[in-house]
Amino acid sequence: MFTKLRQSITAREAFELVKADLELVEREISVECVASIQAVTTINQYLQLSGGKRLRPALLLLCNRLFGPSNECARRMGAVVEMIHTATLVHDDVIDLARTRRGRPSTNVVWGNHISVLAGDWLYMQAFQVALRERNFHLLDVLISLTQLMVEGELLQLDRLRRIDVSEDDYMELVDRKTASLFSACARLGGIAAGTDENTETKLGEFAWNLGMAFQLVDDILDFTSTEKILGKPAGNDLREGKVTLPLIYALEKASLEERRAVESILHEGSYESVPFMQVIQMLDKYEAVQKAYERAHTFTEKARSIITSFPETPAQRALQAIVDLVTERTS
Repeated sequence: MFTKLRQSITAREAFELVKADLELVEREISVECVASIQAVTTINQYLQLSGGKRLRPALLLLCNRLFGPSNECARRMGAVVEMIHTATLVHDDVIDLARTRRGRPSTNVVWGNHISVLAGDWLYMQAFQVALRERNFHLLDVLISLTQLMVEGELLQLDRLRRIDVSEDDYMELVDRKTASLFSACARLGGIAAGTDENTETKLGEFAWNLGMAFQLVDDILDFTSTEKILGKPAGNDLREGKVTLPLIYALEKASLEERRAVESILHEGSYESVPFMQVIQMLDKYEAVQKAYERAHTFTEKARSIITSFPETPAQRALQAIVDLVTERTS
């Protein structure tokens, strides 16, 4: 317990280092998310008030601080990546027919699919308009490549939805595009804003890519092991939505025909009416699938840790090490 307390304090200190910058990022988002159409402004304000860890802008700002004081470009890019991330969540909720997000009704429930999709589109375009003010083609290149990867990830996920034959390689490809690519872009943008060279930028990207892979793996584990109160959405939601994630992939590799049919029933029905959620948990326990998934996540955090420790020790570098610890130790 003491270890977990120590880690949580360290993580809190990591965010404290960029607290003032994050407040400026929040202010930038508030200003930039005012549209000429009231519905868009209202949705944007609703999304901002829904909170979130702001992990991505914090990551960008800390990578920027590895090379000196944070600057206006980094803070602006922090707002940009958070706006892009929020836009993807809005679109994901529409596609997944989600009912909640961060413990509140999702935008598609409150405003409907059509308005939500358009609000997400507006956020994407506004994020690029903010980035364009930097007049830096390299920044724009990173952001455009990122957006393409994330859209490709969504298309891959739709293609594999409600399929039981998803492999570990299929899953990793999806995580790469949907999550790790955004983490990697955040770190690279922080470096670009600091004026780093290409090798350093690549190194930052590799660090954050591994961090993002671990983050998503843990996120998918928590979907089985945590509670709705902690997650802000129903536990077991991924499988209900037709997504086969790593813990289940590992369990299915050893599952009996009867167990596989039970999982197929959940995938086809989109509910736990025929097969209780607890039955899935018991199967995961039986094959030690959660433990194996955590071990896989740790391979990514170890790689991330080895990269970030190669940078000179500074408060920002120590903070990034703390975030690596936070990713695998978190409960929400």
